[in-house]
Amino acid sequence: MISKEALFAFSLFPYLGFLWFITRSGQMPKLALYGFYGTLVFVAVTIPAGIYALVHYGDTLANVDWLHGSAEVFLTLTNILIVLGFRQAVMDKKKSISESQKG
Repeated sequence: MISKEALFAFSLFPYLGFLWFITRSGQMPKLALYGFYGTLVFVAVTIPAGIYALVHYGDTLANVDWLHGSAEVFLTLTNILIVLGFRQAVMDKKKSISESQKG
């Protein structure tokens, strides 16, 4: 059976492929793209935080509230960037549609 850690590590490859394709497409709103890349920051922060929780507290990251919450801040920030990026893209599209209908 595959361990959770191995599955987690393997899941990075499809995500990196996703990032490669959306970056090359040129269709992704910039702010949302930054948010998707920020998810890698979340992963980069979570791994050392998990190791620290295990070594210092002898427990998993999920059970060390202050450390887990601090790591989750990065995920929250990336989600906010993604939502704001798509919101701006929708607003820009609506504006361009209304301007083309006027002219």
